[in-house]
Amino acid sequence: MIEISHLVKDFGRVRAVNDLTLTVGRGEFFGFLGPNGAGKTTTIKMMAGLLRPNAGSIRLSGLSLDGDATAARRICAYIPDKPFIYEKLTGREFLRFIGHLWDMDRKEIEKKIEMVKDLFSIGGWIDDLIEGYSHGMKQKTVMAQALLHDPQIIIVDEPMVGLDPRSIRLVGEIFTDLSRKGTTIFMSTHTLTHAEEMCHRIGIINRGVLVAAGSIDELMTVAHTANRELEEIFFTLTEEDGAVR
Repeated sequence: MIEISHLVKDFGRVRAVNDLTLTVGRGEFFGFLGPNGAGKTTTIKMMAGLLRPNAGSIRLSGLSLDGDATAARRICAYIPDKPFIYEKLTGREFLRFIGHLWDMDRKEIEKKIEMVKDLFSIGGWIDDLIEGYSHGMKQKTVMAQALLHDPQIIIVDEPMVGLDPRSIRLVGEIFTDLSRKGTTIFMSTHTLTHAEEMCHRIGIINRGVLVAAGSIDELMTVAHTANRELEEIFFTLTEEDGAVR
């Protein structure tokens, strides 16, 4: 579903992403980890079509972001780490607006709004103005709009930031269930326990380079450790004095 090949992104003299090659399958829940400044968000923004790579390619469900960008974006949903939404709308009005952007008909939009309203437990404030929402309420609204058009791929950057413990559990259950039903999820996170609990495979990026990708057992092999704790594997693979490449 996601094919990234020899991806490169430079910002002036700084190489943010360096020759990244990665494949994520249909229905796979893939965790993308790395220290601050490692290249996670830059990679995600290229996958979402918000940044152009200097080299390499991205294919989403066989569609190239270079040649079939519009079609590729239509099968995806992008959830950023900071929710930017129209604060003078109510949550319901915002969801309707997004539905129309996807060319959904009115009945389908209303049906999907009811579905995501119940799924994310946002019914208590969906008709209030967004300007009065907390960060967590905005984040749940952004997640809700991402599911309106039944995306095949969900690309999400730090989804749990600003959520309370109950909402974190709810969102984790929603993503896990979507994955079971065949939706591919690519999730960047700093919370290693979430990645360890939810993800089928994990990729670790450091200084723009993918240093390892695989199951916990495969990451242990790359890290040359018998310790199964993801935290220890992560620290070993992202050591400042030279990560494993």
